[in-house]
Amino acid sequence: MPETTFTQEQFDALSKAIAQGTLVVEYGDKKVTYRSLTEMLRIRSLIAGELGLTSGRGGRKVATFSKDWGCRG
Repeated sequence: MPETTFTQEQFDALSKAIAQGTLVVEYGDKKVTYRSLTEMLRIRSLIAGELGLTSGRGGRKVATFSKDWGCRG
């Protein structure tokens, strides 16, 4: 298994910045300024995946319905 390049501290700091509505994230002695919320959400998703914080399924769940056209006797 490849070595993780991200830390829980980075994930937590990024999540906190997103919640606060700021584009600047600080952790340890580092300071990162992102260009947009979209970029932050994309990076947070990447970090979550590498840290194993997601189920791996992702995507949307959509309910589907079909009409039973068969006859039951």
